[in-house]
Amino acid sequence: MKMTSQDHLVAAPDHRFRDLLGEQEWLRLPAAVRRRFGKRLAGGMSVTYQGEVVAMNISVAGKCFANVMRLIGAPLPFDADAVGQPAVVVVTEDHASNGQFWIRQYGRKRGFPQVVHSSKRFAGPTGLEEYVGYGIGMALRLEATDDALFFKSDHYFLSVLGHRIRLPKWLSPGALVIGHHELGHGAFLFSLKLHSRFWGHLMSQDARFQDAKE
Repeated sequence: MKMTSQDHLVAAPDHRFRDLLGEQEWLRLPAAVRRRFGKRLAGGMSVTYQGEVVAMNISVAGKCFANVMRLIGAPLPFDADAVGQPAVVVVTEDHASNGQFWIRQYGRKRGFPQVVHSSKRFAGPTGLEEYVGYGIGMALRLEATDDALFFKSDHYFLSVLGHRIRLPKWLSPGALVIGHHELGHGAFLFSLKLHSRFWGHLMSQDARFQDAKE
């Protein structure tokens, strides 16, 4: 369900990201970023951001890895020709797990759009985890700058029969950094960069979005 002109009545202040960063780091962020990550919707409500992919760079190793990951739902961008294609992000509050569902849709010149599903949960040793399905997850650490909020991978893990198994570094895909960069005038840039200790740069993607109209 998209937000309507009345949906702000069921939104409440959200201190989860603020608490993870700490007050001083939270206040470093631009007011628009604090507003986006400081509002908690009622359970089941969603906010939608529309935009387009503005930059994409993927190495041969990165493309091979991204295509292998399509077996578990394609959590990483794999289309090198995605620049100029539409992008949509939908964030839905999940009160059952005290987290959020994220759906990212990227258009393609040929074939069906790529759709990425993930669930952010405020849990684990770092306080924030992202699950992409099939028991695979990633612990995240937050970092604030004067114009961006970064989500940086701390480690990867596998959940099996209620047990959380931390993957060794040699089995991890690499260091993943996702950024939310404020551009002003209701616009922001979503950036993704993946770097492997063995293969070097694997991929990077930038998508520009506009604030949802309430």
